[in-house]
This record gives sequence, structure tokens and C-alpha cells, in this order.
Amino acid sequence: MENLANQEQSIELLQQLGLKEYEAKSFVALSRLPQGTAKEISDISEVPRTRVYDSIRVLEQKGLVEIHHSNPKQFRTVSIDEAVNILKSEYVTRIESLRESLTDLEPAGTDEETEITHEVWALSGGAAIEARTEQLINEAEGELIMVAGNNRMLTDGLIGALQAATNRGVTVVVGVADDSLRDTLIDAVPQARVFISELPWLDSSSLQGDETEINRLLLIDRSTILASSTHDPDVPEHEKAVFGRGFNNGLVTIVRRLMVTGLLSEDDPGEAAA
Repeated sequence: MENLANQEQSIELLQQLGLKEYEAKSFVALSRLPQGTAKEISDISEVPRTRVYDSIRVLEQKGLVEIHHSNPKQFRTVSIDEAVNILKSEYVTRIESLRESLTDLEPAGTDEETEITHEVWALSGGAAIEARTEQLINEAEGELIMVAGNNRMLTDGLIGALQAATNRGVTVVVGVADDSLRDTLIDAVPQARVFISELPWLDSSSLQGDETEINRLLLIDRSTILASSTHDPDVPEHEKAVFGRGFNNGLVTIVRRLMVTGLLSEDDPGEAAA
């Protein structure tokens, strides 16, 4: 059963990476053999033999399969590491092409620029929220305040972005959940101020019946905020966030005052007047 599950997962992932169904099935079947004929591949994969030849031809063009011109022809896959690197390179190339084509699109709206004062947007899913968090950190020019509700919120990518922020002179203040992550972050980002976050309004246990966990709070240059939460921290897809810009934005103002008052006022009372 486990072998069947691995086989089905491999086929599904290969399709997600751009292979068609028969190509993915043929590759997975052949990867289970030291080498094989079209008939052997067909028997294992249940791909019609005539379609196996078409699939192998595509796989060979991608550099994933080698052919021995015997009678009958013998096929074998390249090593797993080599196959993964080939697919990764192709995937990255497609992503870069997508970036270029999207960037070159002509805007369909008006050319008039409007002042941002009340911009609030919603985001869903841990991957999208982490990407936006990293983007905002990279945009910081003067000050960055971040609170991580749990250790999983500070990934290697975000820690790298925090390092880059301090290197370009941004004041970085980070609240973390426990001493172990605090020590790790101090070593990784020595120029940042790192502390154990114990703000009472972050703790859901202080509100009866409230099971929502705050995952991350981010305040950039006192004018951009991101706040995310979840009801199930073990399921990244359940994470929800709101993102706002504009110094006079009501949501930004509330979060700014809560964070600045709670995090900076002890060291510098003047900061709380922001």
C-alpha cells in the first residue's frame, strides 16, 4: 500500500511539474526498473504501448530518459538527483518567463495615481502570507517591528530578510515565543532587538471562547501593517491575514499604537506617542 501511495504521489507531482499523465506514469514505471522495454513499461504503468513510445520520446527530449538502440529498444531513467535538477531548472525557467511576461503587461486602468490612505486587503494561505511578509520586510526603510506567535512563523527565508534589513540600516525589533528561538535569532541577526513577546492582548487564553491564534504581526515604517491568525496552526492553508498601507489608515493606526506602546514604550517613552 505504501509503495502504491508513493507511486501515485510521484505521478501527481510530476504532472504538477509539467509532465502529462502518460509521461509521468511512464517515467515512474521506468524508475522502478534498471532498464526496460516499451512492453515492460506498459505492463507496469498501464499506459498503452503505443503511447509509451510517444511519452519516452518527450522524456528523452527533456533529458530524463536514455535510450539503448537494441532490438527491442531499451530505456532507462537518469538518476533521481539528475532528474530532479532537470525538472527544477525547467520549473525555475518557466517562473522567470512568467515574471517577465507579467511585468511587461500594459496596465489596463487609468494612469492617475491616488494617495493611499485606506488600503486594506485580505490574504489566505501560509505560503502567500509568508511571501508578503518577506516582501514587506524587504521594503522597510527605517523601522521594522515584528511579533511571531510561534516558532514556525520565523522561517529561514524571513530570518534572511531580517538580516538584510539590519544590513541596510533598518531598526529591527522582533518578538518571539520562547528563549530557544530568541537565542537563535540573536545569533542570526545580532543587530536586531529580540525579546520574548508577552503582550496580554496577544494571548487568546485571556478571552473566554476565543481560540484564534495570532501567527504574526508586522509593522513597517509606521505606515504598513500585516496581521495574520489561524484556528489551526498545524494547517498552513488555514492562516488568514489582513494587510494595510497608509499612515492615516484606521487599521494601521490601531495596530501601530498597540505595537509601539506595548513594545517600545519601556525603552523610550517618547516612542509611544506615534
